[in-house]
Amino acid sequence: MRDDKPGAKYGRDEWAQWGVALVVFAAVPLLGKKHFVNMGNEILVMGLFAMGFNLLYGVTGMLSFGQAAYYGVGAYTVGLLLSKGVAPFWVALPATMAVGGALALVLGPLCIRLSGVYFTMLTLAFAEMVWGIVFKWYDFTGGDNGIQGIPMPEALHSPLRYYYFTLAVVFVSFWLIRRIVDSPFGAVLQSIRENPERTGFIGVKVRRYQLAAMVLSGVFAALAGGLFAGYQHSIHPDMLHWTKSGEVILMSILGGVSSFFGPLMGAGIIVFIEDMIGKYTEFWEIWIGGIMLAIVIFFPRGLIGTFDTWITRWRNHGKHAETAARP
Repeated sequence: MRDDKPGAKYGRDEWAQWGVALVVFAAVPLLGKKHFVNMGNEILVMGLFAMGFNLLYGVTGMLSFGQAAYYGVGAYTVGLLLSKGVAPFWVALPATMAVGGALALVLGPLCIRLSGVYFTMLTLAFAEMVWGIVFKWYDFTGGDNGIQGIPMPEALHSPLRYYYFTLAVVFVSFWLIRRIVDSPFGAVLQSIRENPERTGFIGVKVRRYQLAAMVLSGVFAALAGGLFAGYQHSIHPDMLHWTKSGEVILMSILGGVSSFFGPLMGAGIIVFIEDMIGKYTEFWEIWIGGIMLAIVIFFPRGLIGTFDTWITRWRNHGKHAETAARP
């Protein structure tokens, strides 16, 4: 097992998870259907969105209902810069991170003044304000029509090329998030999650670290939005609506906020359910609700989190049995 101390090197289980995830996503195009490539792209994008959100919720303990604002702003950054011919994609995509971080830097100081449910409601309120601006500003954002036909560079015209480009960007982002969590900075965020008052007593500027967590989470959410705009070639105001924030929260809890790859698994499950069940019934939300209820009851730490607990218990039981068998 990996040592949980900040900066610890990966153990065998951690490397196995990375290897399995990379091999699975790299092999998706081998299935031979464009539909699976599109689904894999969506899972990667939403997985990045969920794991960026989990940096704020699972690591720092701050439940935000406003993450859709950063996700949507990232998508609109790419859409506006490309559709208006202001900058190429290779400039627009990195710009999403700057815009998402800047938005979090503006809204963050206003939100972190409160905690608990008040913080959650404040993030929701600001996100709805951003959604309202995008929805009503027809001359600039296209209003409820969104932006259609976003041009892409010749190198990424092929869905397969864009898929592997997304795969590379997302896994580099995963690595960066892992490094953040394992750093001394990540250790402080986790101590804030456990007890912000006690963390403040030892001299830590709690609000400063909470703001940094919001900015980092906003950066990765905006990057995910920019990648979404690239493969869909269109964007719409619903990307900033509170339901998108609720969706990413659901993904994180479903996979397990205590596990690094938990949100990615949750994203895969939600996207798969929406796609597969949606073909047969328009009431796919009921199925998601039922599955979520079952997971909360039988997998209280999420899928990966509960599996990790079972594996740890099994190993400990084996060790105890081996010790007891010794003369």
